[in-house]
Amino acid sequence: MSRNLQPAFRALGDPTRRAILRQLCQGELTITEVVEKFDLTRTAVRKHLTVLEEGKLITVTPRGKERVTRLNRAGLKSTADWFNYFDKYWDDALDSLKNAIENDNQKKQKRKKK
Repeated sequence: MSRNLQPAFRALGDPTRRAILRQLCQGELTITEVVEKFDLTRTAVRKHLTVLEEGKLITVTPRGKERVTRLNRAGLKSTADWFNYFDKYWDDALDSLKNAIENDNQKKQKRKKK
């Protein structure tokens, strides 16, 4: 996790860029196809794609006169790994909540038996 993730988080901070990533989960898209799917100008799409590429979340490859975009699995994995690091804290918090609820339920059942 030594990679600087700031550009990736910047890229993920925009809802349009997150939507583009979701579309790319279906498969690669040309810039023209992104423009059509999002009803954005080509300039706007290129700006969004540049930010996603700087964040290493996508790759952009020339194919003839067009440029093809696809997800960059390695970049996405680095970002996901950063978030997943914190799973243990959620697990611990949820375990504590579960234990508190179970203890509360046991106390209520003891009171009912009295």
